[in-house]
Amino acid sequence: MLIVAIAWIYVVGLMAITETSVVAGIVTFLFYCVLPLGTLIYIAGSGKRKARRREAERQR
Repeated sequence: MLIVAIAWIYVVGLMAITETSVVAGIVTFLFYCVLPLGTLIYIAGSGKRKARRREAERQR
């Protein structure tokens, strides 16, 4: 999963560089890279968060 995220950051970074203005590049990077990857990583990590929470409750 990490290699896919790194590749996606690279591709979107190149897309942002080729935009016509700096503002368009920043918006492209935010809406095509930061928000989708943040959501994907949050969803993918939900199982680990649940497991940590259960383990913490068991130790009490």
